[in-house]
Amino acid sequence: MHDELRYRILKRLEANPAISQRELADALGVSLGRANYCLRALIEKGLVKVDNFRRSDNKLAYAYLLTPAGFADKALVTRRFLQRKLAEYDDLKAEIEALRKEVGSDRAESRTSAI
Repeated sequence: MHDELRYRILKRLEANPAISQRELADALGVSLGRANYCLRALIEKGLVKVDNFRRSDNKLAYAYLLTPAGFADKALVTRRFLQRKLAEYDDLKAEIEALRKEVGSDRAESRTSAI
């Protein structure tokens, strides 16, 4: 599982431990099977633990709780995610500047060829 998906899952679970797998899949824009696979991987790595709601009428309801290792991993993944997004932002700024220069030179060329 790539960092961005792991970041988004851990962020959702931290915000709403009672989220269902279907709700998680919908929020992430992935299939239910993919959400289940990712949750199982996080559980196996010890980043998330599953707890049943003891007093719930719905005995299939679970809470997905980040473990201390899960919180540490979320911080690490968040840092890497931020670094990648900042690099993408810098690349985008450079591309926009190059396009502005290109548009500016196109305008200058069209003015001189019209004379």
